[in-house]
Amino acid sequence: MITDAAPLLEVKNVVKHFTVGGGMFGGPRGIVRAVDGVSFTLYRGETLGLVGESGCGKTTTGRCVLQLERATSGSVVFEGRDLTTLNETELRPVRRKIQVIFQDPYSSLNPRMTVGQIIAEPLGVHAIVPDAGRRRARVRELLNRVGLLARHAERYPHEMSGGQRQRVGIARALAMEPALIICDEPVSALDVSIQAQIINLLEDLQAEYRLTYLFIAHDLAVVRHISDRVAVMYLGKIVELADRKALYDDPLHPYTRALLAAVPIPDPELEARRERVVLGGEVPSPLNPPAGCVFHPRCPIAIDRCRSVIPDLREIKPGHWAACLLA
Repeated sequence: MITDAAPLLEVKNVVKHFTVGGGMFGGPRGIVRAVDGVSFTLYRGETLGLVGESGCGKTTTGRCVLQLERATSGSVVFEGRDLTTLNETELRPVRRKIQVIFQDPYSSLNPRMTVGQIIAEPLGVHAIVPDAGRRRARVRELLNRVGLLARHAERYPHEMSGGQRQRVGIARALAMEPALIICDEPVSALDVSIQAQIINLLEDLQAEYRLTYLFIAHDLAVVRHISDRVAVMYLGKIVELADRKALYDDPLHPYTRALLAAVPIPDPELEARRERVVLGGEVPSPLNPPAGCVFHPRCPIAIDRCRSVIPDLREIKPGHWAACLLA
């Protein structure tokens, strides 16, 4: 829940473009508009869900917050400091406070290191626990906190299941005592039963350590369970941002309505009665996004103005923002 008046993180009009083509053998150069003017705030103790189709810019937005990608323009203000103005030396102490849980728990862990070494390494690098003996004790404590046993410290990543590996990733992030954790599709590679366990673990850790999450996902059911607010992205832009209940009960943007209509309902009678929203066409290429509203080629309610006017993300209802001319 939101507990502070001042935001922990402010992302202001962040743009990230990638240049493609024009290499050794020539060819036309193009610009991929991966993130195209994204803005949101995140408060301490809150979870903001960032959802959308594959390729909409969710992960790139998270990487810009982490400064793994430098934004083309815009600002990322964390605890009052604009991270985009800092060099690598100045960013080093900040990186301890912003951690990430990756989508693939196997590729994000060093296969040549034991689990204990993986978790202990950042404790030594950042001098959080300088003494080797105390580091081992801290590793055992962290493993226990994420639901693993002390003996797992001696295992290598390939000797563990996907859910166990993701718990190791969570323990590694937790070791840094962060204020903000970017969760980049943290459960999408796991079985459904394991997903629920990991989500419950993340919620317990948030309550215990007052963590703040930017939760990136495409599964709307998962996002609904864990998020306080939800931002919906389409082709590099946020098209709707609202409190979880408001967004799921009364979506204002036609794209959000289509996403929610695609989520199956366990009740067969309700499933049979509910309205269907079927989108035509494909997601346009970020190399050549459409003029006007980026969603208009697939929008079932688009009008002529939508083809030429770029809608601003505006507050339609208190705390409920949408980028639609017809909302």
